[in-house]
Amino acid sequence: MTSQVATKWRPTLGMIVFAVLATVLALPLVSLVFFRLYENELIRQTEAELIAQSAALAAIFGQEVEATSDMNLLSGALVNPVVSGHGEFDHFLQPSLDLARDNVLGPRPEAAPSLRPPAAPLIAIGQRLQRIVQQTQSITLAGFRLLDTQGVVIAGRDEVGLSLGHIGEVEQALQGRYKAVLRARISNEPPPPLYSLSRGTSVRIFAAMPVIVQGHVVGAIYASRTPNNIIKHIYDQQRKLILAGLSILGATLIIGLIFSRAITRPLHALVARTIEVGHGRREALQPLAHHGTREIAVLSQSFIDMAKRLHNRSDYIATFAAHVTHELKTPLTSIQGAAELLRDDAAAASGSMTPPERLRFLDNIIADTSHLTLMLHRLRELARAENPPVDGQTNLATVIAELKNSFPGLNIRIDGSIDYHVSISAENLSIVFSHLADNSTRHCAHTLWISAFATNHVVVISVHDDGDGISQANQARIFEAFFTTRRESGGTGMGLGIVQAMLQAHHGSIRLLPSEKGATFEIRLPEA
Repeated sequence: MTSQVATKWRPTLGMIVFAVLATVLALPLVSLVFFRLYENELIRQTEAELIAQSAALAAIFGQEVEATSDMNLLSGALVNPVVSGHGEFDHFLQPSLDLARDNVLGPRPEAAPSLRPPAAPLIAIGQRLQRIVQQTQSITLAGFRLLDTQGVVIAGRDEVGLSLGHIGEVEQALQGRYKAVLRARISNEPPPPLYSLSRGTSVRIFAAMPVIVQGHVVGAIYASRTPNNIIKHIYDQQRKLILAGLSILGATLIIGLIFSRAITRPLHALVARTIEVGHGRREALQPLAHHGTREIAVLSQSFIDMAKRLHNRSDYIATFAAHVTHELKTPLTSIQGAAELLRDDAAAASGSMTPPERLRFLDNIIADTSHLTLMLHRLRELARAENPPVDGQTNLATVIAELKNSFPGLNIRIDGSIDYHVSISAENLSIVFSHLADNSTRHCAHTLWISAFATNHVVVISVHDDGDGISQANQARIFEAFFTTRRESGGTGMGLGIVQAMLQAHHGSIRLLPSEKGATFEIRLPEA
């Protein structure tokens, strides 16, 4: 069962904890990145609107200039160089401002007095377009100023007649190049507390677009606007944000369910199972219905295996105590009876026992005492076999060679190569083979065949003799403690029990195989 738990893939507790922590750490970062990207998108959206609005005003401005009846009156104003490569300024303009990349300049410089007044035709055009500019400003909430070739304001809400030509972006526009910049925003009122979350609320976009007629710069459109603040935009998009919040809440609930299913619920089930086992309910020694993680699965199975071993050990101790009591009672009763008869005979005025009878009773006492001594020796061997030192390794061929010297009356033959190293000490392996060889000798065997081979890091050893064999009725009980068919000849019934306990302590096993003559045992031990 343990191997099944180990081979089935399950996420580890560390994997789940790491995934959850990584998700929790990523959420603020993702929100921050989204916040910044969205804020920058508002900047570009505002610039795009200024480009569109300025382009419309520039087209109207240009038409007014072309419609002037006396173009010669403008010749003095058209002092800026011809824009090479352009007929009209009608090529595609794309927003280029980036809040993360571009520097935010200082507030826009104040307008300065003009060195010379604009040309009369341009003043007239400015007066005609003043109403359009004001209507555009009231609807778009942007600031627009129409400038002549020197940067003097000819139309706008204020600053008419003053010069803006000394401002950097205006200078670029009067040279025929569109220019947009970010400048610090000046507000007469303190910003609301939430506005501090957005950097975009503290800037204003200034865009200067040249007005080009027949390849000449005849003026510029100077527009400005504060971008939509993200806080207001978030409020406007509250429905989407509510859906996003519900999604996050759903994800959190899913994470909670994963924790509950993978960790909390299996742990509670395991705690409840331990309480049931502690109350002695053997039906509780079953795997959990749901393990969750690999660690909990292994922990649960280890606990169940341990509880089963403890229950089995408890049953074994009770059975063992009953067998020991029974086995010791018989020779003790015999010794007591013989001793009482000898005492009564010695207390009589004239002993009625003959010397041969007295000698027979004494022999019985000695024989029963020897049997008790042998049984106690076997009990010590059994206790040692159940809890032996499990470290060490040995060569199978070396132990078999010593076995031949220990049983000279038994013909031990080797089939094939037995040069394998197994994970058991030489002393403990000698105990195993000595009991098997002793059993073969006591069952009238003359030859013992031993062979071995290795497979999947396990050494399989076959031990076969030509003795009387084991009857079909007794084959199922041969590994039971105190079971023997040679009790009259001094058998204790613990030899094979000692062998099995010793092998199990070293993660090995033994079993009886069918054979036409004699007995055949198969031993499995881990290969060293």
